[in-house]
Amino acid sequence: MSATIHPSAVIEDGAKIGDGSIIGPFCHIGKDVVIGSGADLKSHVAVSGYTTIGDRARIFPFASIGHEPQDLKFQGEKTTLSIGDDCLIREGVTMNPGTAGDESNTTIGNKCTFLANSHVAHDCQIGSNVIFSNGVLVAGHCKVGNNVIIGGGAGVHQFCRIGDNSFIGGMAGLENDLIPYGIALGNRAYLGGLNIVGMKRAGVERDSIHSTRAAFKHIFSGDVSVQEAVDALPAELLEDDMVAKIASFIKASGDRSLCTPK
Repeated sequence: MSATIHPSAVIEDGAKIGDGSIIGPFCHIGKDVVIGSGADLKSHVAVSGYTTIGDRARIFPFASIGHEPQDLKFQGEKTTLSIGDDCLIREGVTMNPGTAGDESNTTIGNKCTFLANSHVAHDCQIGSNVIFSNGVLVAGHCKVGNNVIIGGGAGVHQFCRIGDNSFIGGMAGLENDLIPYGIALGNRAYLGGLNIVGMKRAGVERDSIHSTRAAFKHIFSGDVSVQEAVDALPAELLEDDMVAKIASFIKASGDRSLCTPK
């Protein structure tokens, strides 16, 4: 089944649109764009650059996808934006491709939700099952894990790492790395504890939650540095996969400091 394209839509020569996709009124699709099957672009959607959008995407009016990054160093080089399957992109969302100053790509996983006026900047790596609430702004070079929820109006500083299954509260300003399963609150954001609700929703076993709580207390409640506390984690706690993930995240380090409790 071929795509359904409204007469007012502009599809440049070379664009590839999958079977069963619907391109609504006044959309503009650039020549190097690839859209998977079963996608639904409602109206007034602009997709540009070397952008690939997976199957069954739903994109709402005035979204701007794949236009050149908001980086003054960008000189028009070939960079990409890749969006996975089953993503929901609401009104006014902006997503930019990568830059040559990083890995030249921005990637977004599967089953992600981006609510109105949220922004994914250049060179971000976004996991799967991620939710950006309305007005979320994520700056360049950020790495966001799987199953992350970011509350409305929150902002994330460039180069931040956000671990799997973490939660950032509405209006928070995150300027440091957030551990997996952590909760960041406030401006500037601090580590407010563990995302216990998210763990339970993900089906995490009670014993694993207890181990993660014990590890959190060990890492952040002592008189030694966080790195020293991680190195001193009891072996029985490190046997838990979630604890091991948190420890690996902290040891890996990054360009930003670690988000810690008040």
